[in-house]
Amino acid sequence: MQSNFGVLGMIQQGYYATYPLLFISVVCLAIIFERIWALWGVGPKTAKLADALIPQLRQGKFNEALQATQARGTAAERIFHTLISGAQTMDRDHLLELDDERRYQEGLEFKRYIWVLATAGASAPFIGLFGTVVGILVAFQSMAIMGTGGFSVVAAGISEALIATALGLAVAIVAVIFYNYFSVKVENISAVQHINDDRLIDAALQGRQTRGN
Repeated sequence: MQSNFGVLGMIQQGYYATYPLLFISVVCLAIIFERIWALWGVGPKTAKLADALIPQLRQGKFNEALQATQARGTAAERIFHTLISGAQTMDRDHLLELDDERRYQEGLEFKRYIWVLATAGASAPFIGLFGTVVGILVAFQSMAIMGTGGFSVVAAGISEALIATALGLAVAIVAVIFYNYFSVKVENISAVQHINDDRLIDAALQGRQTRGN
């Protein structure tokens, strides 16, 4: 037993709980890095693009504005392109409805995979607790088979069991922290997008008046 009384040894000993937790942790880390990359600088880039388009729209230069968003590689470009296209014929109420639909669609993309972090944060402690309970049962069963008492007999076994709970809590803490972070991040991005969409719609309608449409 003493040869396994180390972190790696205890993880291997409680494989039925620790291996799934390690797999969950790898998945969570992959999602965290992917979402950080995907959401990095979205808000400032959205505002910067709106600042570049608004003067063109106020002057009625819709074609130039559409060309600037033609690539549609980002959510802001896709939304702005749709709004600019619609602003040439639609009134404000219809443009606001169109804006809500497009922002909802892009919001789903921003939230992609985040639900996995919430699921990991909720389930990891229970997986760890399961591993601990099973490990303690095994430890006391070994003590019963040996026919001797005393805490020293089962100390190593209980330590191996508790590593599952510790690992489960560690995975859950990281997952919950980043789930909350990404949730707030997506809300902030949506707010920035909403504000700049309103600015864009106002500029486009003003441009239509300038063109006499």
